[in-house]
Amino acid sequence: MSPPTPRRRRALPVLTAALAALLCGLAPPAAAADDGPPDWTARPAGGTDRDARPYVYLEGTPGTVLQDRLTVTNSGRAPLTVRLRGDGRAGGWIRFAEDTVTVPARTRADVPLALTVPQDAVPGDTSGEAVATGGGEEIRVPVRVRTVGPTLAALGVEDVEVSGGTIRYALVNRGNAILRPRLAVRAEGVFGTLLDRPERPLPLELAPGRRVERTEPWPDAPALDAVTVRLRVTASGGARDEAEASATYVPVVPAVGGGLLVLGGLAALASGAYRRRRTGRAGPQPPPDAGPAVQPEPPEQAGPPEQAQLPVATEPLLKAGAKT
Repeated sequence: MSPPTPRRRRALPVLTAALAALLCGLAPPAAAADDGPPDWTARPAGGTDRDARPYVYLEGTPGTVLQDRLTVTNSGRAPLTVRLRGDGRAGGWIRFAEDTVTVPARTRADVPLALTVPQDAVPGDTSGEAVATGGGEEIRVPVRVRTVGPTLAALGVEDVEVSGGTIRYALVNRGNAILRPRLAVRAEGVFGTLLDRPERPLPLELAPGRRVERTEPWPDAPALDAVTVRLRVTASGGARDEAEASATYVPVVPAVGGGLLVLGGLAALASGAYRRRRTGRAGPQPPPDAGPAVQPEPPEQAGPPEQAQLPVATEPLLKAGAKT
């Protein structure tokens, strides 16, 4: 048999390349990556794109209605419909003149908005966002509101509890200003100070009306003692409060008799400070003339029982001349 000709050997690679080209032609083109910005924008009204305000800023007293505008610019070639809403705490105070706006191609629209500061709003800064959604995109415009009015700083510490090596407590902001609390801890036992932590800032920001439960570790708590733990909290504006709790530390022993012995030792510890204060003081002595001296009773007379029973009755009989 004669070997295959070189022409037939080259036919297979050519056929494979043609088939691959045909499949590539039938496959849909890959979607182009859209890394560029959308063809529309939303920002606070006023100025140009270069010197535009970074956020909407409003300031007023509780109950005031504040006004501003949001600019929506459509740079595309077709009309654009945008939905508007508020988000966040300050965003919930916003009402737009129109919740849905259709902006023609290559046109800009200024949408009025009104922000009503609630009557119970506390003085200070509040944030939120104005959200515009359209054309498959979402743009968020920051909103900052400052409520003007007198501030009251009031901080409380409560529900203090000591359990093992942990001190539990709760902080409550009873004022209308944001507080950054500071905490100091001190524990006193029967024989002196067991814990003394100076005032330090806590890693939290306490909003008005907020309550936070926290714990303070005490890894070297005593094994046998009666302690009183006192917490002191402070914050700017003169806010401060103190609270305390007591606890008794008793080691765990398996035997009942041993447990009674430990409790007896704890009672002795509790009274040790008082006893030390009484050491060295002499007890009160009665005065020499405190009372009449007690005379000893005369011994009984010897003799027959009858004479011993009537020692006094025989004497008058002798005086009367009775014969014996």
